[in-house]
Amino acid sequence: MGHLSILSRAEIESMGPPTPEELSETGVHQAFLCDLALKHVAMLPEPSTVSVADRMRLPRALTEELLYHLYREKLIEMRLQSAVGATRYAMLDHGWERVGRLQQQSGYLGAAPVSLDDYAHMMRLQAVPSRSATMESVRSAFKDLVLPDSLLTTLGCVINSRSSLFLTGLPGTGKTAVSERMNAALSGTIWIPYSVEVDGQIIRVYDAHNHQAVPEHDSLIEHDRRWIEIERPLVIVAGELTLDNTDLTWSEAAKFYEAPFQMKANGGTLVIDDFGRQRVSPTDLLNRWILPLEKRVDFLTLHSGKKIEVPFEELVVFSTNLEERDLVDEAFLRRMGYRARVEPPTASAFVEIFKRTATTRGIVINQECMDHILRKYVAEKRVMKGCEPRDLLNKVRDVCLFEGRPAQLTPELIDTAWGNYFGTSHGFAPDQTHFELAKTA
Repeated sequence: MGHLSILSRAEIESMGPPTPEELSETGVHQAFLCDLALKHVAMLPEPSTVSVADRMRLPRALTEELLYHLYREKLIEMRLQSAVGATRYAMLDHGWERVGRLQQQSGYLGAAPVSLDDYAHMMRLQAVPSRSATMESVRSAFKDLVLPDSLLTTLGCVINSRSSLFLTGLPGTGKTAVSERMNAALSGTIWIPYSVEVDGQIIRVYDAHNHQAVPEHDSLIEHDRRWIEIERPLVIVAGELTLDNTDLTWSEAAKFYEAPFQMKANGGTLVIDDFGRQRVSPTDLLNRWILPLEKRVDFLTLHSGKKIEVPFEELVVFSTNLEERDLVDEAFLRRMGYRARVEPPTASAFVEIFKRTATTRGIVINQECMDHILRKYVAEKRVMKGCEPRDLLNKVRDVCLFEGRPAQLTPELIDTAWGNYFGTSHGFAPDQTHFELAKTA
Protein backbone atom coordinates (compact mmCIF):
# COMPACT_ATOMS: atom_id res chain seq x y z
CA MET A 1 0.00 0.00 0.00
CA GLY A 2 1.14 3.55 -0.71
CA HIS A 3 1.08 6.51 1.66
CA LEU A 4 -2.71 6.60 2.10
CA SER A 5 -2.91 4.00 4.89
CA ILE A 6 -2.09 6.54 7.59
CA LEU A 7 -4.94 8.88 6.65
CA SER A 8 -8.20 9.30 8.53
CA ARG A 9 -11.62 9.91 7.01
CA ALA A 10 -11.62 13.51 8.25
CA GLU A 11 -8.25 14.21 6.63
CA ILE A 12 -9.42 12.84 3.28
CA GLU A 13 -12.58 14.98 3.42
CA SER A 14 -10.71 18.17 4.30
CA MET A 15 -7.61 17.80 2.11
CA GLY A 16 -8.19 15.02 -0.41
CA PRO A 17 -5.58 12.33 -1.10
CA PRO A 18 -2.13 13.82 -0.43
CA THR A 19 0.31 14.36 -3.28
CA PRO A 20 3.05 11.69 -3.42
CA GLU A 21 6.50 13.13 -2.83
CA GLU A 22 8.43 10.06 -3.95
CA LEU A 23 7.74 7.62 -6.78
CA SER A 24 7.57 4.83 -4.20
CA GLU A 25 4.60 6.60 -2.60
CA THR A 26 2.49 6.15 -5.73
CA GLY A 27 2.13 2.44 -4.95
CA VAL A 28 2.89 1.65 -8.61
CA HIS A 29 6.18 0.22 -9.90
CA GLN A 30 8.47 2.83 -11.40
CA ALA A 31 8.98 0.79 -14.58
CA PHE A 32 5.24 0.90 -15.28
CA LEU A 33 5.15 4.67 -14.80
CA CYS A 34 8.15 5.09 -17.11
CA ASP A 35 6.41 3.09 -19.83
CA LEU A 36 3.28 5.22 -19.46
CA ALA A 37 5.35 8.42 -19.60
CA LEU A 38 7.04 7.19 -22.80
CA LYS A 39 3.66 6.59 -24.45
CA HIS A 40 2.59 10.11 -23.56
CA VAL A 41 5.78 11.57 -25.02
CA ALA A 42 5.11 9.61 -28.22
CA MET A 43 1.52 10.88 -28.52
CA LEU A 44 1.99 14.55 -27.59
CA PRO A 45 2.75 16.99 -30.44
CA GLU A 46 5.20 19.00 -28.30
CA PRO A 47 6.05 16.88 -25.25
CA SER A 48 7.40 18.70 -22.24
CA THR A 49 7.66 18.02 -18.55
CA VAL A 50 4.56 20.13 -17.94
CA SER A 51 2.42 18.50 -20.63
CA VAL A 52 3.40 14.96 -19.63
CA ALA A 53 2.80 15.76 -15.94
CA ASP A 54 -0.64 17.14 -16.79
CA ARG A 55 -1.57 14.01 -18.77
CA MET A 56 -0.27 11.64 -16.09
CA ARG A 57 -1.64 13.80 -13.26
CA LEU A 58 1.61 13.47 -11.37
CA PRO A 59 3.72 16.20 -9.71
CA ARG A 60 6.22 17.79 -12.08
CA ALA A 61 9.18 16.72 -9.94
CA LEU A 62 8.19 13.05 -10.17
CA THR A 63 7.43 13.37 -13.89
CA GLU A 64 10.86 14.95 -14.43
CA GLU A 65 12.39 11.97 -12.66
CA LEU A 66 10.57 9.52 -14.96
CA LEU A 67 11.52 11.44 -18.09
CA TYR A 68 15.15 11.69 -17.04
CA HIS A 69 15.20 7.92 -16.63
CA LEU A 70 13.86 7.56 -20.19
CA TYR A 71 16.56 9.99 -21.35
CA ARG A 72 19.31 7.94 -19.71
CA GLU A 73 17.90 4.80 -21.35
CA LYS A 74 18.25 6.62 -24.71
CA LEU A 75 14.52 6.29 -25.42
CA ILE A 76 13.99 10.07 -25.69
CA GLU A 77 16.18 13.11 -26.16
CA MET A 78 16.10 16.60 -24.67
CA ARG A 79 15.41 19.23 -27.30
CA LEU A 80 15.27 22.30 -25.10
CA GLN A 81 16.12 22.71 -21.46
CA SER A 82 15.21 26.00 -19.83
CA ALA A 83 13.21 26.66 -16.71
CA VAL A 84 12.36 23.84 -14.34
CA GLY A 85 9.45 21.86 -15.76
CA ALA A 86 9.75 23.41 -19.22
CA THR A 87 12.17 20.87 -20.72
CA ARG A 88 11.07 19.64 -24.15
CA TYR A 89 11.60 16.12 -25.39
CA ALA A 90 11.53 14.13 -28.62
CA MET A 91 11.35 10.41 -29.34
CA LEU A 92 14.39 8.41 -30.45
CA ASP A 93 14.26 5.34 -32.68
CA HIS A 94 14.81 3.03 -29.73
CA GLY A 95 11.92 4.76 -27.97
CA TRP A 96 9.57 4.26 -30.94
CA GLU A 97 10.43 0.58 -31.01
CA ARG A 98 9.62 0.27 -27.32
CA VAL A 99 6.33 2.17 -27.71
CA GLY A 100 5.32 -0.28 -30.45
CA ARG A 101 5.84 -3.19 -28.08
CA LEU A 102 4.06 -1.40 -25.23
CA GLN A 103 0.99 -0.68 -27.36
CA GLN A 104 0.66 -4.38 -28.08
CA GLN A 105 0.48 -5.01 -24.31
CA SER A 106 -1.71 -2.06 -23.29
CA GLY A 107 -3.20 0.84 -25.20
CA TYR A 108 -4.04 2.77 -22.03
CA LEU A 109 -3.07 6.44 -22.30
CA GLY A 110 -4.36 8.45 -19.38
CA ALA A 111 -3.70 9.40 -15.79
CA ALA A 112 -1.21 7.37 -13.83
CA PRO A 113 -3.07 4.60 -11.99
CA VAL A 114 -3.22 3.89 -8.28
CA SER A 115 -2.55 0.53 -6.68
CA LEU A 116 -5.34 -1.93 -5.93
CA ASP A 117 -4.46 -1.74 -2.23
CA ASP A 118 -4.80 2.05 -2.19
CA TYR A 119 -8.09 1.85 -4.08
CA ALA A 120 -9.51 -0.72 -1.65
CA HIS A 121 -8.37 1.31 1.36
CA MET A 122 -9.94 4.53 0.06
CA MET A 123 -13.25 2.88 -0.83
CA ARG A 124 -13.59 1.37 2.64
CA LEU A 125 -12.51 4.60 4.27
CA GLN A 126 -15.19 6.60 2.45
CA ALA A 127 -17.96 3.97 2.35
CA VAL A 128 -19.89 5.20 5.39
CA PRO A 129 -21.09 8.82 5.04
CA SER A 130 -19.75 11.14 7.70
CA ARG A 131 -23.31 12.13 8.61
CA SER A 132 -26.02 9.57 9.24
CA ALA A 133 -29.39 9.92 7.56
CA THR A 134 -32.18 11.40 9.68
CA MET A 135 -35.90 11.73 9.02
CA GLU A 136 -35.25 15.34 7.98
CA SER A 137 -32.53 14.42 5.47
CA VAL A 138 -34.62 11.53 4.10
CA ARG A 139 -37.66 13.80 3.68
CA SER A 140 -35.44 16.26 1.84
CA ALA A 141 -34.15 13.56 -0.53
CA PHE A 142 -37.71 12.47 -1.33
CA LYS A 143 -39.35 15.90 -1.12
CA ASP A 144 -40.83 15.69 -4.61
CA LEU A 145 -42.55 12.38 -3.87
CA VAL A 146 -45.61 11.70 -1.71
CA LEU A 147 -44.68 8.72 0.48
CA PRO A 148 -45.96 7.37 3.81
CA ASP A 149 -43.78 8.00 6.86
CA SER A 150 -43.43 4.28 7.48
CA LEU A 151 -41.70 3.85 4.10
CA LEU A 152 -39.44 6.85 4.75
CA THR A 153 -38.39 5.27 8.05
CA THR A 154 -37.53 1.99 6.33
CA LEU A 155 -35.56 3.83 3.64
CA GLY A 156 -33.64 5.75 6.30
CA CYS A 157 -32.67 2.49 8.01
CA VAL A 158 -31.53 1.04 4.68
CA ILE A 159 -29.44 4.13 3.94
CA ASN A 160 -27.71 4.13 7.32
CA SER A 161 -27.02 0.40 7.32
CA ARG A 162 -26.10 0.39 3.60
CA SER A 163 -27.89 -2.96 3.42
CA SER A 164 -29.56 -4.24 0.29
CA LEU A 165 -33.23 -3.47 -0.33
CA PHE A 166 -35.76 -5.65 -2.14
CA LEU A 167 -38.40 -3.20 -3.35
CA THR A 168 -41.65 -4.55 -4.81
CA GLY A 169 -44.99 -3.17 -5.95
CA LEU A 170 -47.37 -2.90 -8.87
CA PRO A 171 -46.12 -1.24 -12.07
CA GLY A 172 -46.38 2.54 -11.86
CA THR A 173 -46.37 2.82 -8.06
CA GLY A 174 -43.06 4.71 -7.97
CA LYS A 175 -40.44 2.05 -7.24
CA THR A 176 -37.95 3.43 -9.74
CA ALA A 177 -38.51 6.99 -8.50
CA VAL A 178 -37.88 5.84 -4.92
CA SER A 179 -34.76 3.87 -5.91
CA GLU A 180 -33.23 6.76 -7.82
CA ARG A 181 -33.63 9.19 -4.92
CA MET A 182 -32.11 7.02 -2.20
CA ASN A 183 -28.62 8.04 -3.27
CA ALA A 184 -29.44 11.70 -2.57
CA ALA A 185 -29.73 10.85 1.13
CA LEU A 186 -26.08 9.67 1.23
CA SER A 187 -24.18 12.73 2.40
CA GLY A 188 -20.85 13.97 1.16
CA THR A 189 -18.61 13.34 -1.82
CA ILE A 190 -15.96 10.68 -2.43
CA TRP A 191 -12.61 10.39 -4.19
CA ILE A 192 -12.11 7.71 -6.83
CA PRO A 193 -9.10 7.03 -9.07
CA TYR A 194 -9.10 7.40 -12.83
CA SER A 195 -7.67 3.89 -13.03
CA VAL A 196 -6.22 1.03 -10.98
CA GLU A 197 -3.12 -1.01 -11.79
CA VAL A 198 -2.97 -4.76 -11.11
CA ASP A 199 -0.02 -6.89 -12.25
CA GLY A 200 0.84 -4.41 -14.99
CA GLN A 201 -2.79 -4.31 -16.22
CA ILE A 202 -5.07 -1.26 -16.12
CA ILE A 203 -8.67 -1.20 -14.85
CA ARG A 204 -10.39 2.04 -15.81
CA VAL A 205 -12.68 3.17 -12.99
CA TYR A 206 -13.73 6.77 -13.65
CA ASP A 207 -16.63 6.98 -16.08
CA ALA A 208 -18.08 10.38 -16.98
CA HIS A 209 -21.43 8.70 -17.73
CA ASN A 210 -21.83 7.29 -14.21
CA HIS A 211 -19.66 9.69 -12.21
CA GLN A 212 -20.38 13.38 -11.69
CA ALA A 213 -17.17 15.27 -10.97
CA VAL A 214 -17.20 17.97 -8.31
CA PRO A 215 -15.89 21.34 -9.58
CA GLU A 216 -12.37 21.92 -8.33
CA HIS A 217 -12.09 24.62 -5.70
CA ASP A 218 -9.12 26.77 -4.83
CA SER A 219 -7.03 25.33 -2.04
CA LEU A 220 -3.58 25.98 -0.65
CA ILE A 221 -3.17 22.23 -0.20
CA GLU A 222 -2.51 20.21 -3.33
CA HIS A 223 -4.04 16.76 -3.66
CA ASP A 224 -3.01 13.69 -5.60
CA ARG A 225 -4.47 14.41 -9.04
CA ARG A 226 -4.69 10.71 -9.90
CA TRP A 227 -7.88 10.85 -7.81
CA ILE A 228 -11.00 12.81 -8.74
CA GLU A 229 -13.69 14.03 -6.35
CA ILE A 230 -17.21 13.00 -7.39
CA GLU A 231 -20.75 13.00 -6.08
CA ARG A 232 -21.67 9.66 -4.60
CA PRO A 233 -22.44 7.60 -7.72
CA LEU A 234 -25.86 6.32 -8.73
CA VAL A 235 -25.62 3.42 -11.18
CA ILE A 236 -28.83 1.97 -12.65
CA VAL A 237 -28.94 -1.24 -14.69
CA ALA A 238 -32.06 -2.83 -16.14
CA GLY A 239 -33.02 -5.44 -18.70
CA GLU A 240 -29.70 -5.25 -20.56
CA LEU A 241 -27.83 -6.86 -17.65
CA THR A 242 -26.01 -10.15 -18.26
CA LEU A 243 -23.78 -12.17 -15.96
CA ASP A 244 -20.74 -11.14 -18.04
CA ASN A 245 -21.46 -7.50 -17.17
CA THR A 246 -20.65 -8.24 -13.52
CA ASP A 247 -16.98 -8.96 -14.31
CA LEU A 248 -14.11 -6.99 -15.79
CA THR A 249 -14.57 -6.10 -19.45
CA TRP A 250 -11.44 -6.57 -21.53
CA SER A 251 -11.09 -4.49 -24.69
CA GLU A 252 -9.08 -6.34 -27.30
CA ALA A 253 -8.62 -3.08 -29.21
CA ALA A 254 -7.64 -0.85 -26.29
CA LYS A 255 -6.00 -3.67 -24.31
CA PHE A 256 -7.12 -2.62 -20.86
CA TYR A 257 -10.08 -3.40 -18.59
CA GLU A 258 -13.25 -1.45 -17.90
CA ALA A 259 -14.50 -1.78 -14.33
CA PRO A 260 -17.89 -3.51 -14.00
CA PHE A 261 -20.90 -1.42 -13.01
CA GLN A 262 -20.88 -2.60 -9.38
CA MET A 263 -17.29 -1.43 -9.00
CA LYS A 264 -18.24 1.96 -10.47
CA ALA A 265 -21.06 2.18 -7.89
CA ASN A 266 -18.69 1.85 -4.93
CA GLY A 267 -19.41 4.54 -2.36
CA GLY A 268 -22.90 5.15 -3.76
CA THR A 269 -26.00 3.27 -4.86
CA LEU A 270 -26.56 0.45 -7.33
CA VAL A 271 -30.13 -0.02 -8.60
CA ILE A 272 -31.17 -3.23 -10.37
CA ASP A 273 -34.32 -1.94 -12.03
CA ASP A 274 -37.01 -4.35 -13.27
CA PHE A 275 -35.27 -7.18 -11.42
CA GLY A 276 -36.30 -10.50 -12.90
CA ARG A 277 -36.46 -9.21 -16.47
CA GLN A 278 -32.72 -9.27 -17.11
CA ARG A 279 -31.03 -11.54 -19.61
CA VAL A 280 -29.62 -13.43 -16.64
CA SER A 281 -31.87 -15.42 -14.30
CA PRO A 282 -32.52 -13.93 -10.84
CA THR A 283 -31.08 -17.04 -9.20
CA ASP A 284 -27.84 -16.85 -11.19
CA LEU A 285 -27.45 -13.14 -10.42
CA LEU A 286 -28.06 -13.58 -6.72
CA ASN A 287 -25.73 -16.58 -6.61
CA ARG A 288 -23.10 -14.31 -8.13
CA TRP A 289 -23.66 -11.72 -5.37
CA ILE A 290 -24.29 -13.79 -2.25
CA LEU A 291 -20.74 -13.20 -1.00
CA PRO A 292 -20.53 -9.51 -1.97
CA LEU A 293 -23.87 -8.76 -0.28
CA GLU A 294 -22.77 -10.45 2.94
CA LYS A 295 -19.03 -9.72 3.09
CA ARG A 296 -18.78 -6.45 1.16
CA VAL A 297 -16.05 -7.86 -1.07
CA ASP A 298 -16.23 -8.93 -4.69
CA PHE A 299 -13.93 -11.10 -6.80
CA LEU A 300 -13.12 -10.18 -10.40
CA THR A 301 -11.19 -12.24 -12.93
CA LEU A 302 -8.32 -11.09 -15.14
CA HIS A 303 -8.02 -12.74 -18.56
CA SER A 304 -4.98 -14.56 -17.19
CA GLY A 305 -7.37 -16.38 -14.86
CA LYS A 306 -6.15 -14.59 -11.73
CA LYS A 307 -8.89 -13.43 -9.34
CA ILE A 308 -8.58 -10.11 -7.55
CA GLU A 309 -10.48 -8.90 -4.50
CA VAL A 310 -12.17 -5.48 -4.66
CA PRO A 311 -14.51 -3.68 -2.25
CA PHE A 312 -18.27 -4.02 -2.68
CA GLU A 313 -19.17 -0.88 -0.73
CA GLU A 314 -22.51 0.28 -2.08
CA LEU A 315 -26.19 0.34 -1.26
CA VAL A 316 -27.94 -2.18 -3.55
CA VAL A 317 -31.62 -1.85 -4.50
CA PHE A 318 -33.48 -4.63 -6.31
CA SER A 319 -36.66 -3.12 -7.74
CA THR A 320 -39.33 -5.34 -9.30
CA ASN A 321 -43.04 -5.54 -10.08
CA LEU A 322 -42.92 -9.34 -10.12
CA GLU A 323 -43.94 -11.46 -7.15
CA GLU A 324 -41.16 -12.36 -4.73
CA ARG A 325 -42.03 -16.05 -4.77
CA ASP A 326 -41.67 -16.11 -8.56
CA LEU A 327 -38.11 -14.74 -8.38
CA VAL A 328 -36.23 -16.14 -5.42
CA ASP A 329 -36.73 -18.44 -2.47
CA GLU A 330 -36.86 -17.45 1.19
CA ALA A 331 -33.17 -18.21 1.73
CA PHE A 332 -32.23 -15.53 -0.79
CA LEU A 333 -34.69 -13.03 0.62
CA ARG A 334 -33.09 -13.36 4.06
CA ARG A 335 -29.86 -12.10 2.53
CA MET A 336 -31.53 -9.01 1.14
CA GLY A 337 -31.30 -7.02 4.35
CA TYR A 338 -34.54 -5.06 3.95
CA ARG A 339 -37.77 -5.68 2.05
CA ALA A 340 -40.44 -3.08 1.29
CA ARG A 341 -43.52 -2.89 -0.87
CA VAL A 342 -44.70 0.35 -2.44
CA GLU A 343 -48.50 0.42 -2.42
CA PRO A 344 -50.77 2.48 -4.70
CA PRO A 345 -51.64 5.91 -3.25
CA THR A 346 -54.86 6.63 -1.43
CA ALA A 347 -57.27 9.12 -2.98
CA SER A 348 -55.94 11.98 -0.84
CA ALA A 349 -52.33 11.08 -1.65
CA PHE A 350 -53.22 10.86 -5.35
CA VAL A 351 -54.76 14.35 -5.23
CA GLU A 352 -51.59 15.71 -3.60
CA ILE A 353 -49.39 14.06 -6.25
CA PHE A 354 -51.63 15.44 -9.00
CA LYS A 355 -51.54 18.99 -7.63
CA ARG A 356 -47.75 18.96 -7.19
CA THR A 357 -47.25 17.62 -10.69
CA ALA A 358 -49.60 20.18 -12.20
CA THR A 359 -47.75 22.99 -10.42
CA THR A 360 -44.36 21.88 -11.74
CA ARG A 361 -45.79 21.85 -15.29
CA GLY A 362 -47.49 25.20 -14.97
CA ILE A 363 -50.96 23.71 -15.48
CA VAL A 364 -53.87 25.37 -13.68
CA ILE A 365 -56.20 22.93 -11.93
CA ASN A 366 -59.41 23.44 -9.92
CA GLN A 367 -61.52 21.27 -7.63
CA GLU A 368 -64.11 20.55 -10.36
CA CYS A 369 -61.44 18.96 -12.56
CA MET A 370 -59.99 17.02 -9.65
CA ASP A 371 -63.41 15.61 -8.76
CA HIS A 372 -63.96 14.70 -12.42
CA ILE A 373 -60.73 12.70 -12.46
CA LEU A 374 -61.57 10.85 -9.23
CA ARG A 375 -65.05 9.96 -10.53
CA LYS A 376 -63.51 8.45 -13.67
CA TYR A 377 -61.30 6.18 -11.55
CA VAL A 378 -64.31 5.04 -9.53
CA ALA A 379 -66.49 4.53 -12.61
CA GLU A 380 -63.88 2.41 -14.39
CA LYS A 381 -62.75 0.68 -11.16
CA ARG A 382 -59.12 1.59 -11.85
CA VAL A 383 -56.38 1.41 -9.22
CA MET A 384 -54.72 4.80 -8.81
CA LYS A 385 -50.97 4.75 -9.39
CA GLY A 386 -48.34 7.30 -8.52
CA CYS A 387 -47.08 7.65 -12.10
CA GLU A 388 -50.47 8.48 -13.58
CA PRO A 389 -50.73 12.18 -12.63
CA ARG A 390 -47.48 12.81 -14.50
CA ASP A 391 -48.56 10.75 -17.51
CA LEU A 392 -52.07 12.24 -17.73
CA LEU A 393 -50.79 15.81 -17.40
CA ASN A 394 -48.21 15.15 -20.10
CA LYS A 395 -51.08 14.09 -22.38
CA VAL A 396 -53.00 17.26 -21.45
CA ARG A 397 -49.97 19.38 -22.31
CA ASP A 398 -49.64 17.60 -25.67
CA VAL A 399 -53.26 18.36 -26.55
CA CYS A 400 -52.92 22.01 -25.50
CA LEU A 401 -49.79 22.39 -27.59
CA PHE A 402 -51.43 20.79 -30.62
CA GLU A 403 -54.58 22.91 -30.39
CA GLY A 404 -52.82 26.11 -29.36
CA ARG A 405 -54.74 26.31 -26.09
CA PRO A 406 -53.53 27.64 -22.72
CA ALA A 407 -52.40 25.00 -20.23
CA GLN A 408 -55.58 25.07 -18.14
CA LEU A 409 -57.33 21.86 -17.14
CA THR A 410 -60.96 21.30 -18.14
CA PRO A 411 -63.17 18.19 -17.92
CA GLU A 412 -63.10 17.93 -21.73
CA LEU A 413 -59.28 18.01 -21.78
CA ILE A 414 -59.21 15.39 -19.04
CA ASP A 415 -61.46 13.09 -21.08
CA THR A 416 -59.25 13.47 -24.14
CA ALA A 417 -56.06 12.86 -22.17
CA TRP A 418 -57.69 9.92 -20.38
CA GLY A 419 -58.62 8.27 -23.66
CA ASN A 420 -55.17 8.87 -25.13
CA TYR A 421 -53.50 7.34 -22.05
CA PHE A 422 -55.72 4.40 -21.17
CA GLY A 423 -56.81 3.76 -24.74
CA THR A 424 -60.00 4.65 -26.56
CA SER A 425 -61.84 3.55 -29.67
CA HIS A 426 -61.61 5.90 -32.63
CA GLY A 427 -64.50 5.64 -35.10
CA PHE A 428 -66.49 7.87 -37.42
CA ALA A 429 -69.76 9.53 -36.41
CA PRO A 430 -72.87 7.79 -37.76
CA ASP A 431 -73.30 8.55 -41.45
CA GLN A 432 -76.76 10.09 -42.15
CA THR A 433 -76.60 9.01 -45.80
CA HIS A 434 -76.27 5.42 -44.65
CA PHE A 435 -79.56 5.69 -42.71
CA GLU A 436 -81.36 7.26 -45.65
CA LEU A 437 -80.27 4.43 -47.91
CA ALA A 438 -81.31 1.90 -45.32
CA LYS A 439 -84.84 3.30 -45.17
CA THR A 440 -85.38 3.13 -48.93
CA ALA A 441 -83.96 -0.39 -49.25
